[in-house]
Amino acid sequence: MIILNWLIMALSILIAAYIVPGVTISGIWAALWLAIFLALVNVILKPLLILITLPINILTLGLFTFVINALLILLSSTVIKGFEVSGFLAAILFSILLSIISYILGALIKTK
Repeated sequence: MIILNWLIMALSILIAAYIVPGVTISGIWAALWLAIFLALVNVILKPLLILITLPINILTLGLFTFVINALLILLSSTVIKGFEVSGFLAAILFSILLSIISYILGALIKTK
């Protein structure tokens, strides 16, 4: 099950990088490494960032979470070789599209 989720995320990364201008990925290996890195960052770093930014997150009715996601995508682009994001707006669009695509693929694969 973990491997299936990993592959779904890697496929979602490849699709989102193809659609969003300003985001490039060199191939499947970069997507697989990025999927692992994003999973680790979302488990370890994201809850801490959300806790630290809780007041601004409450003021913006949770919309500041998009900013946190974009910053984590930008962090990922500096760590993972073969994955590049040109700017903040591209990171936000990539983050939103990645969530949508991975949800759809996960729902399609897990219902069969």
